[in-house]
Amino acid sequence: MRLALALGRRGQGRVAPNPAVGCVIVQGDRIVGRGWTKAGGRPHAETEALAQAGAAAQGADVYVTLEPCAHHGQTPPCADALIAAGVARVVIAVRDSDPRVDGQGIARLQAAGITVETGVCAQEAQQDLAGFFLKTEQGRPELTLKLANSFDGRIATGTGESQWITGPEARRAVHMMRARHDAVMVGGGTARQDDPSLTVRGLGIDAQPARVVVSRRLDVPLMGVLARTAQEVPVILCHGKDADPMLCQTWRDLGATLVPCATAAGQLEPHDVMTQLGGLGLTRVFCEGGSALAASLIDADLVDRLVGFTAGLAVGAEGLPNIGALGLGRLSEAPRYALTRVCAVGADIQHEWVRSAPQM
Repeated sequence: MRLALALGRRGQGRVAPNPAVGCVIVQGDRIVGRGWTKAGGRPHAETEALAQAGAAAQGADVYVTLEPCAHHGQTPPCADALIAAGVARVVIAVRDSDPRVDGQGIARLQAAGITVETGVCAQEAQQDLAGFFLKTEQGRPELTLKLANSFDGRIATGTGESQWITGPEARRAVHMMRARHDAVMVGGGTARQDDPSLTVRGLGIDAQPARVVVSRRLDVPLMGVLARTAQEVPVILCHGKDADPMLCQTWRDLGATLVPCATAAGQLEPHDVMTQLGGLGLTRVFCEGGSALAASLIDADLVDRLVGFTAGLAVGAEGLPNIGALGLGRLSEAPRYALTRVCAVGADIQHEWVRSAPQM
């Protein structure tokens, strides 16, 4: 099952809105088929593994990270393909909460006389498929917030200089994270200040995540990198419904996708932004700030994972903080995250966190 999970991760960032599933078929003590969800969401992992196994799938054990589908979409149900192949046993990490499946794949396999086991490596599978489950159950993608800052929590000096606080190894790690997400997101201030490309570079990877900019007034540079490359790599602009219609049309002409979002207290409403992105089929979004957007997402309790890169330098109080004002009066009001990983990356420290249970 851990091999199936590793295979499934190969599809992360490439298969939305489908889940990134892995499948391993075993005959006796020999692996006869392996598969994972391919780019665009098809073929499915089970179909790929069965094709590789061929006749050896007869009487075999199948390990799959998500319950096989039981509905007709653009492809026939994977449960039916497993039944037709004559497999003897299917081991499933987690059940699919999609209403079109939700136990029906398991029931169909059992009705055909196939032994079904569930819950193997379930926690790991839940983590890997969290974006798919969030989109299915809440209509929004999983959100990872990445912050790279100095030891004292600053992302730029008082004059706005920010390149580079962390080293090349940390920046390469960020590119690898971008590659495993459906979209990279920044706020309008970051787009104006840094003129970022938000692409995956230096890894030999052709597929690129979509670039998302959250900007109420749509005041993103029309001569910037995002505008010049919108025909090459998707650009999604989340803006207020009161944005200048002519500016909206200009961006459409450049090749961008315009997403009008609700506003609250003069800012884009973060829940609506994430719901709109879910409506576009995104399941995994990687947010790289800036500080105002980070604060709004944290305040709205939308950050599922935090990834931090901390460098061994101090910028001082005049520097720009990595998270904007949250308006907290008591520590008990502060959102809590649970540490899951710490490691050295070059000269910097990488630390990862997930949303924690409320403190009592």
